[in-house]
Amino acid sequence: MNGAPTPRRPRWFEFQRAIPARASLALGVSVWIIFFLLWESAVVFEWVNSLFMPPPEKVLLGLWSLLVKDAFLVDIGISIYRIALSFALACLVAVPLGIFMGSFPRVEAFFNPLVSAWRYLPAPSFIPLLLMWFGTGDGQKIALLFIGVIWFLITIIMDHVKSVRRELIETSMTLGGNRWQILRTVVIPASMPNIMVAMRQMLAVSWTYLVIAEIVAATTGIGAVMMRAKRFLHVEKIMAGILVIGLLGLLFDFLFRRLHRLLFPYLESERR
Repeated sequence: MNGAPTPRRPRWFEFQRAIPARASLALGVSVWIIFFLLWESAVVFEWVNSLFMPPPEKVLLGLWSLLVKDAFLVDIGISIYRIALSFALACLVAVPLGIFMGSFPRVEAFFNPLVSAWRYLPAPSFIPLLLMWFGTGDGQKIALLFIGVIWFLITIIMDHVKSVRRELIETSMTLGGNRWQILRTVVIPASMPNIMVAMRQMLAVSWTYLVIAEIVAATTGIGAVMMRAKRFLHVEKIMAGILVIGLLGLLFDFLFRRLHRLLFPYLESERR
């Protein structure tokens, strides 16, 4: 009553303001409920041809059929193996190279023209060459997934390393640190949280290339299953494959987020 400030009612749209976990979960579930209601309505009211856009329940039945009758879990495991191996190889090259390019201008001047040129070349255009070089086995598919992410990953990591505050490096030099000490104790720890974010983002891109890698001369994997379903107009199985890729992508994204919080817990406390 004596001029005490009244609590401000929370608004729906607040700039960069954290929301409770319960509200975040409710909003995340709501958007999926709306999505599936719109999908079901489109089929029920014949806004789309049900032959080419089956309802959600038919897609789920198609997924169940794949899992029970067609050993789909084996194909899922093969696709995960291809994604994991190709992405690990890309990170082994991109992380150290991106750190060196972001840290030392001479290294950037040497490698950046090559990296920038390759970044604009579409990975699928290399499929004929990869088939000649590696044949139709896993090598061709892993190479395509590798090419699809490495150049962008190098560039993003380089940019994150270059954004490390100059004062930190200058202070370390004043205290007598040499280049390798500063790189190891200042530059890498300061940029590693953002490097992890870049890896998570590019892993999502790797999943988008999966079907392209597996529809060419492939007999195993999620993409190959989808192509076999296309021959017999089993649209529900094609959409089931798309659904599985989306769910796997969400799972890997969740695992990366958890790993990020585990490795850099101080960042979470800063956001609160």
